[in-house]
Amino acid sequence: MKITRRKLILVNFAFLGSTAFGSIGFAARAGAQDVDSPASNQSASLTDHSTQAADSNADKKLAKRVKDALHSDPYFYDEHVTVSVENGAVVLHGFVSSEWDLRDAIRIASKAAGDRRVVENLSLKLGGSR
Repeated sequence: MKITRRKLILVNFAFLGSTAFGSIGFAARAGAQDVDSPASNQSASLTDHSTQAADSNADKKLAKRVKDALHSDPYFYDEHVTVSVENGAVVLHGFVSSEWDLRDAIRIASKAAGDRRVVENLSLKLGGSR
């Protein structure tokens, strides 16, 4: 494989530049931590709080979307199923009365959750009354 001189120079500069700027950035961050840690911790906690609030709102919307999908399905009885979002995953709690309902709950929740993981924490009560 033949590499032109120009490509070789560009690759070398890219490698050396990323190495040099990476170590300068690391040294600047390490020095900043030593100098003013309380201020950086305060700004980090504010950022974390706003991120947590945004995540909380998104989780609530996701849980509502899954609950609504389960409730609106005409063949699924959702009275004994609750939905929560834990660590970004949709969790189904409660019980269903057949294996068919169990599969339906997972199918409906997965479709409503999109790319989120669905954790099934449902009990199967055979012969249960509605």
